[in-house]
Amino acid sequence: MPYFRHGWDDTMTESKKMAYGGQAIVEGVMFAGKTTTVSAIRRNNGEIEYYEVKKKSIPILRSLKKIFIIRGIAGLIEASSVGMKHLNYASDRYDVNPEDDETAPVEKASSSKWGMILGTAVVGVTSFLFGNFIFTVLPAVAAGGFTPIFPGHVAQNLLEGFFKLILLFLYIYLISLTPMVKRLFQYHGAEHKVINTYEAGVPLTVQNVQRHSRLHYRCGSSFILFTVIVGVLIYLMVPFDSLAERIVHRLALIPVVLGVSYEVLQGTNKVRNIPVLKWLGLPGLGLQLLTTKPPKNDQVEVAILSFEKLLAEEKHSAEPIDHNAV
Repeated sequence: MPYFRHGWDDTMTESKKMAYGGQAIVEGVMFAGKTTTVSAIRRNNGEIEYYEVKKKSIPILRSLKKIFIIRGIAGLIEASSVGMKHLNYASDRYDVNPEDDETAPVEKASSSKWGMILGTAVVGVTSFLFGNFIFTVLPAVAAGGFTPIFPGHVAQNLLEGFFKLILLFLYIYLISLTPMVKRLFQYHGAEHKVINTYEAGVPLTVQNVQRHSRLHYRCGSSFILFTVIVGVLIYLMVPFDSLAERIVHRLALIPVVLGVSYEVLQGTNKVRNIPVLKWLGLPGLGLQLLTTKPPKNDQVEVAILSFEKLLAEEKHSAEPIDHNAV
């Protein structure tokens, strides 16, 4: 899931802490900062292994991320590129016997080429768009079948949104039954707990982290849910005369829905500390009850080590270079 957490969080202290983001990976957690992304995984022998990737500045993405609504799509591309690299790394390494390390070398992040960066971005975005295609076409067809019972533009859009929610919840529930995804969701919960602990200004210990919530307003799960809600509202403004026209409109508007949903996600995060408005983010938090699971202490430990490694790397990158040093 896209993490969408870069930038300064105005809802925190006056010093404006960096709004770090992350995602769960196979047997570990990845965290992203301003200049670096770091993941930590627990190998099958219990050892912790780190993987670091310095962020590559792509001029066109940097420019697009300054444009309202479009910046959400640009952020999705960037998050997919980075996330896929860490996910592939974890998948390849977590169950490799340490004795086989010499025969199974890992490519260093510093040697990554533009082709690999763009390739992983394409794979990630394509997968995401394919998922959106399925979650767009099937509900539209299903709702169209109930036209005799629920005629009218408004009724059809609401029914389509209802089918999307059912499909989304059913999909997440079914995949959560598999052991691998269940552990992935536990690491997802550990990631959120670490972020919440850090943003609360509490020392990062296993005990402190476990006391904090596994839900977070900026989570990519909330973003996915918002695409359904925002989609219903946007589709209400686009009339259609046939099922084919309806599907074409839905597919063509996917970028718009994604961009607006990103802005809604950011908006709910900014008002999360305002009692009257914090309820706006509750639907997304509700979905996270499915996409996160209570983590075990050893999983929290991995998440803490990953985040502390990121903080150390970010601090090192921010230190001025002493040109007089010998």
